[in-house]
Amino acid sequence: MRLYLHRQATSLPRYLLEQLLFALVGGVPTVVGVGLRALLYRLILHMDGVAAIEDGVRLRYASLIRLGNGVYLDQGVYLHACPNGITIGEGTFVMHHAELHVYNFRNLPHAGITVGRNSLIGEYNVIRGQGGVRIGDRVYTSPLVQIAAVNHVFDDPTRPFVEQGITAQGITIEDDVWIGAGAIITDGVTVGRGAVVAAGAVVTADVPPHTVVAGVPARVIRNVGERRGDGRPLPIYYAGGEARVPMGADVR
Repeated sequence: MRLYLHRQATSLPRYLLEQLLFALVGGVPTVVGVGLRALLYRLILHMDGVAAIEDGVRLRYASLIRLGNGVYLDQGVYLHACPNGITIGEGTFVMHHAELHVYNFRNLPHAGITVGRNSLIGEYNVIRGQGGVRIGDRVYTSPLVQIAAVNHVFDDPTRPFVEQGITAQGITIEDDVWIGAGAIITDGVTVGRGAVVAAGAVVTADVPPHTVVAGVPARVIRNVGERRGDGRPLPIYYAGGEARVPMGADVR
C-alpha cells in the first residue's frame, strides 16, 4: 500500500484531495465538465490561464503538473509527473490516449518532461522522461510516436537485464520539428530545429537542423527546402482555408 501511494501523489493528503476531485468531476462530459475541471483542478495542479481538460484524463502527481494557457488535454490522456514534473506550454494540444510519464522511481537527477508552446502531441504517443525530455515550440508529433529517454543495460549475459540497471541521457527536440507516425526517438538524441523525421524511422543519433531523416536506423535523405524526388509541386493549404499553387504547378 505504501508503494502504491508513493507512486500516486506527493503525500496522503494530496492523494485524497486529488482522488476526490477526480471522482467528482473527472468523468463529467461535454463543455460542462471542461468548465468544471478548468475551475476545480486549480486546487491540485498549476494552471496559467485556462486549460481545457476532457473527461477521462488521468493525472498522477498532479501537484507537479503545470499547464499553460490554452492547453488542451484530450480524452484518455495520461500524465504521470513523478517526481520531477511535467510542464506543457501555452497553446499545446495533447491528443487522445497519449501518455507522458516521467517514470522516475530511481532518483534520476534530470528526469522530467517539458513541452513548449503551440505544439501538438499526437494520438497514442508515449513519452518516457527518466533522462529528461525537452520538446520545443511548434513541434508536431504524429500518431504512435515513441520518445523514450531511458535504456536498459544488458552487457552481462550471466545476469537478467532487470538487475543491470539503466542509463538515462535525455532527449531534446528543438523548435519547429515534425515527427511522422510511428517514429521512435531513442535516448541521448537531439533532433535539430526545423528537422523532419519520416514515419516509422528509428532515430539513434542526432538529427542535424533542417534535414529530413528516414529509415532504421534513421539517416539523412535530404535537406529541408530541396525539391521532392518526383519534382511534382502540390497545392498548399493554410490555416483559414487559403490555398496556393506553386508557380508552374500542374494540378489537373
